Amino acid sequence: MVDAHGKRFGFELVFFRQGQNRSDDNPSVWAVKDLYLAHAALTDIDGKRFWYAERPNREGPGIAGASFSAQRVWNGNWQANWNGNAQTLDVVTGPFRFHFDLKPVKPFVIQGENGLSQKAEGRGRASYYVSFPRLSVIGKITTADGVHQVTGLAWMDHEWFTEQLAGDQTGWDWFSAQLDNDTELMLFELRKKDGSIDAYSSGTFIDAAGRAHHLKRDEFTLEPLARWGKYPVAWRIRVPSLKIDVRCKAALEDQELRAKDGPRYWEGAVTYEGSNRGVGYLEMTGYSGPVRF
Repeated sequence: MVDAHGKRFGFELVFFRQGQNRSDDNPSVWAVKDLYLAHAALTDIDGKRFWYAERPNREGPGIAGASFSAQRVWNGNWQANWNGNAQTLDVVTGPFRFHFDLKPVKPFVIQGENGLSQKAEGRGRASYYVSFPRLSVIGKITTADGVHQVTGLAWMDHEWFTEQLAGDQTGWDWFSAQLDNDTELMLFELRKKDGSIDAYSSGTFIDAAGRAHHLKRDEFTLEPLARWGKYPVAWRIRVPSLKIDVRCKAALEDQELRAKDGPRYWEGAVTYEGSNRGVGYLEMTGYSGPVRF
């Protein structure tokens, strides 16, 4: 996203809902049933600043929740509201706040094959995974240096599952790319404890007309080029069948999420150059310990 002066920003807002194994006998609104976690991040690319905030809550008397009838997901005063496919996002933290209006430029796509995104061998090792790969954004960002009216693009994922990583998996590297020829790319590789890459790693290419094309592990390569500490913050990505050969580079090297109430991992804004140019996000987990939500 950019403001009227060309200043560039990246942002993220994530809501987690984790179901608990519990008895429903306790009628109290304070009974721990589902756990709601949220995090918000803002990258000031040109100012080389990164802010991160997190918020754990239980449902209680309406403190956090997800309501299909109200078309709303919230955690305190952080919320996502939707009307059809249009959405609004609101976050208020100490160092930053934002309000965004989002509308899909392309229809949603279903990731994976036959409605499932398989992550490992065996029953339950898969997710339902839906994405809006290109949304227009108009909104406002407020930081200590003022108010920025911004426009740009966003990507939205919705994923739900019953299992987390398999026992022999240690983490993943996930890429989203919005390319300058109106196509998009999502790729992920699952790293195993023995250093190999799981064969269930996969991806999706979305053509200019919005059609999704599944990519198997042997159809693309992800090559780390440079590191910031433990994290590879520059990559070469190749999809030979699509003539894609790009370099992914972190817009800011230090975009690590140092969570107090969850896993520590890297997730932030990136740029792409090469056969295509573009912007996107990169998520890398398992480099600073196991990932469990």
